Amino acid sequence: MSKRQNRNSHKIAIWIVSILFTMSIAAIIYLRNGIFKPFQLEEPAYIYIDNEKNFEDVIKQLQEKAGLPSEKLFRLIAERMNYIDNIKTGRYAVKDGMTMPELIRTLRSGNQTPVNLTFNNIRTKEALAGRISQQLMLDSITLIDALNDSATVSALGFDTHTIPAMFIPNTYQVYWDTGVSNFLSRMKREYNVFWNDNRKAMAEKAGLSPIQISILASIVEEEATYVEEYSTIAGLYLNRLRKGMKLEADPTIKFAIGDFSLQRILFEHLTVDSPYNTYKHTGLPPGPIRIPSIKAIDSTLNPTKHNYLYMCAKEDLSGKHNFAENFAQHAINAARYRNALNKKGIY
Repeated sequence: MSKRQNRNSHKIAIWIVSILFTMSIAAIIYLRNGIFKPFQLEEPAYIYIDNEKNFEDVIKQLQEKAGLPSEKLFRLIAERMNYIDNIKTGRYAVKDGMTMPELIRTLRSGNQTPVNLTFNNIRTKEALAGRISQQLMLDSITLIDALNDSATVSALGFDTHTIPAMFIPNTYQVYWDTGVSNFLSRMKREYNVFWNDNRKAMAEKAGLSPIQISILASIVEEEATYVEEYSTIAGLYLNRLRKGMKLEADPTIKFAIGDFSLQRILFEHLTVDSPYNTYKHTGLPPGPIRIPSIKAIDSTLNPTKHNYLYMCAKEDLSGKHNFAENFAQHAINAARYRNALNKKGIY
């Protein structure tokens, strides 16, 4: 081969190497820009990974909720970072500016963003379980079964009637994939924090335990339409308890029957055979008839001092009450209320 041919071959080789080098640099830049292209979000997006740990569902959520920069690159990075075989349950935040490798590290490590779990205005265990299951991965049937299991609730210091008293309505930061055992333990810790020495002392002063205060508070809250009446009604019921009188609280009848929509309690309703029938049984019912609010509990711990023993809804049907110290005055108030119901055709 001539020297000229050698020089030409050398030039071609250099040219090819230059092209390959340039292409490699371009490919590296392309991949780098793609791999590290950030999510662009006005606010965090949240993805939820349940027990199925479905990788395809993760991708689908990222596409729909966060605008996944590149599905192909995400799959490639997830495989290289060994995420596909290490998927963890939970609720995860995808934040503005986060890159795909950063997100995968978060997902792979199980570094969740907690849920602000909120529940209030709950009457039954079934309603509570439904509300919780709407916000956590926890199945409602699993939670109901736990709340109805004597051994489970006994370990928490309650029974199947009193267990609703353990739940203090508030907002709590909880991991989305929290299991039933951890959830109940967390609620017991919050219960212990709520029932501090000061509240325990006030309950003792009233001659009741914290659980009994919650039971009474649940009746107070069901009886009152207006918060400003809580303390007055609590004082009335405490007066009846001290005198050994039956509470004769209409809301306990509604609970016993299982119908809170009743607008008028009739004599036939008062015959219901239930330990929650406070027209038949003296003292408090065996458990709360709702999960009482913090306001209702604190109002029951701080009752208004008075001599009222009777109350009846006002004849203006406003939801407020007329209070009486004796049965004679109560009978007058009750007659006015019955006449008002009759005029409205409420039977």
